[in-house]
Formats: sequence, C-alpha cells, structure tokens
Amino acid sequence: MGTDWQELLGRTGQIAAQYVTADEQRPVAHRIGMTELLDALGGPLPHEGSDPLAVIEDLAQAAEPGLVRTNAGRYFGFVEGGVLPASLAADWLASAWDQNAAYFALSPAAAATEEVCRGWLSDLLGLPDTVSAGFTTGAQTANVIGLAAARHRVLADAGWDVDAEGLFGAPRLSVLVGAERHATIDRALRFLGLGSNSIVEIPADEHGRIRTEHLADALAARTTEPVIVCAQVGNVNTGACDPMQVICDLAHRYGAWVHVDGAFGLWAGASASTRHLVDGVAAADSWATDAHKWLNVPYDSGIAFCAHPESHRAAMTLSASYLARTGDRDGADWTPESSRRARAFAVWAALRSLGRSGVADMVDTSCAQARRIARTLAADEDVEILNDVVLNQVLARVGGDDDRTRGVAAAVQAEGSTWLGTTVRNGVTALRISVSDHATNDEDVRVVTDAVLRAVHSAH
Repeated sequence: MGTDWQELLGRTGQIAAQYVTADEQRPVAHRIGMTELLDALGGPLPHEGSDPLAVIEDLAQAAEPGLVRTNAGRYFGFVEGGVLPASLAADWLASAWDQNAAYFALSPAAAATEEVCRGWLSDLLGLPDTVSAGFTTGAQTANVIGLAAARHRVLADAGWDVDAEGLFGAPRLSVLVGAERHATIDRALRFLGLGSNSIVEIPADEHGRIRTEHLADALAARTTEPVIVCAQVGNVNTGACDPMQVICDLAHRYGAWVHVDGAFGLWAGASASTRHLVDGVAAADSWATDAHKWLNVPYDSGIAFCAHPESHRAAMTLSASYLARTGDRDGADWTPESSRRARAFAVWAALRSLGRSGVADMVDTSCAQARRIARTLAADEDVEILNDVVLNQVLARVGGDDDRTRGVAAAVQAEGSTWLGTTVRNGVTALRISVSDHATNDEDVRVVTDAVLRAVHSAH
C-alpha cells in the first residue's frame, strides 16, 4: 500500500504550524541533556520499517524537548535569523521538488532562480552588478569560496598556476587579517592549505575595526609577494565595520585582493540608515554573507559573491565527460558542492515577500531594538554597555565582574523566557545580545531586559 501523501504532508504541516505559532510562554530552550534525548530518539534500529505518519509523530514528540526556539523573537544568543513565512514555505517546496541546483540540466528553475537572486542581491547590497554568486551552506563555506578565488588570482598574478601545480613550491602568500576577525577566516585558510604562518594580524581599534595605519605598514612591507586582505563588516561582538573604502584603496594600490567577511553586516547596505557603515564595500574583490541571518531564511543558506567571475569559476568549477556544458548557469561552477539543495528558492521568496523596503525595515528594526535593549540595561547602575551599538549587537557587563556576568547569563538561560550567552572580549566577560529575527517586537525586548535585570539583582 502506497503512502498517503496528502495525509502525511497535511499532518506534518499541522505539527510545523503548531510549533511556529506556539504559546509565547513556551521556554526558548528546555533544560534537557544528551542522555535523555538519546533515550527518546535512539534504541536499536528496528528490523521492520514503520508507517511514515507514525515516524513523523514519533520524531516530533521525541525531538521537541531538544529544540531551541531560535525563530520566535526571543532568542538573542547567537546571530541567528528567524524564519519569514514565505521563505519557510518556499523551503518546504524546495524539499518536495527535490531539485539538485548543481547543474542547469538537473533544474533549469533552480538555475534561473539563482541568477535572479544574484541580480537582486547585488543591487540590494550595493555590490557591482557583474558579480558572480555561489549559493552555499553559510558564511564559513562562502569565506572558503571567496578566499579560494583570491588564492587563485593573486598566485596567478605572481606567475604561479595553483590549479596545476598546487601549493608546493608556490610563492609565499600573506593574508592580512584584523585582530578581531571571525574564527571562520582562520578555518577557511586552513582548508585552503594556507597555514597559520601565512596570517599577519593587524591590530584593531577599541571597536574591533582594522587600524588602517598598521595595514598600510604591513602592505608596504610585502610589495614583492602575493597578498590577500581580509576585512570584516559586522564584528561578531561589537557589530562594528572595518573602514572599507580606505582598506580597498590601500590594498589595491599594492595589488592585493580584498575579501570581506560580511556574514550579517553586509546587510547594512540594504538600509539607508546603516549604509554608511559599509561605505566603500563595493570596491572589494569578494564577499561572504549569510541569508539565514538577517534575511531570515531557513538554515542553511550562505552566499559568496566575487567581482572577478573568471577567478571565482576557475577556483570552483569541475568537469567530467558526462556533464553537458550548455553555457547556462551551473551552480557547481560557483561552489564546492556538486550535489546541493536549491537554496535560492527560499532566498527568492524572502526577497519577493519583503521587497527592498521590507529588507531595509527588518535591518532598521533589529538595530532599533538593539539600541532599546542597551538603553534599558544601561539605566541600571549594575550594568555597563561595552560597545557602541551601531548595528544589532549589544555587549553588557554586570557589576564589572566576570563571574557575576556569567551567573546572570546562566540564570536567564535557566529561567527559559529568553536565551542569551556570553563572550570574552579584551579579556573581560560580557553578555552578548544579538537581534536578527524579524519576529522580535517590543514585548520580546521587554522580556529579555526584564529577565536580565531580574537575574542581575537576584544574584547580587
């Protein structure tokens, strides 16, 4: 007897709708350990199969206590976007359609959707309209893609064919990075065979931005070797953005490639009120960002852009005798994946449902809510705000004490009405509050500030 698709997908839709519309009093995160979850989900693999509907009911019941509600407006721990209704629905269709976006021949619709989104996004974010784009898992892989294109180009300019010769015997390559870069940059360089000794760390200012006078010195000292400069828009702690126009002017004066880690900060370019923070970013050579952060599409969704499509494609493309090359867009030319889901459907739906003004409003609202959180907490004499809240990040310290700050975070997490974590910057511990969910409203802000202040005073 075949599967009753209507019944199965209808019930699945009911379960999903119940989750996304759950009572606001439901804890953001349950206090449950791995052992309990393994007991609920595990056991011996059954010898016989089960009815698909029963499987879904069992999965929903067993997994629910271990789900973290990152898409309900009250999650502030990491830079986790929520989920827009249209993008969620489109992502379901992507799964149902089961399209492999690697080749035009496998899904002309996915290829065309990627190309449309490439054009929309370059326009929205203020990038050159000729950029290439690869739709991948997230900013980690997008950074790998951008830096792979950079490695290809700067070594080619130095007379070395890295695709044919590899890195053994290649000219020494330096990668100039800010002291407060995200850890995914170092990991990306490791993936690309560029060890830690290739990294030249440039000091950062009090906001976490690259100090351009030190960058100028480092570039001047490396005029005879290939150089990549890694800049950042959206410091993961402070939200600050590197001075892109100065960095690009300096780097290009010395023939260096500029790669931008813009996992969430690149979206500042979508709003007139924050665009000044990324002024000059269009002059870079490659960019990495996440759609599952500020665009609020379901995980996973990252995008790599490159101002030099020929270098991007050379670094990523593959070929085989059975792959028909039609001249149309093949997704595998722009990412390391030759099998991947059609992520661009959810991106297309998010952009189409919001429009240009809706994306700008989402960025503006998140920033405004972050400022409101900072103001409310700063009004308490026991709380100090450690950063200028220029985007969606707030750093708060309790009583000038690491242990007390960690205790407040633990108390908030245990209470369950909201969730936030801690970070360590400049040797001190702080609460890190990130606002990047379209669903976060004034009541959610009240909930998180009340929870923090209750914990501040109950622990004192």
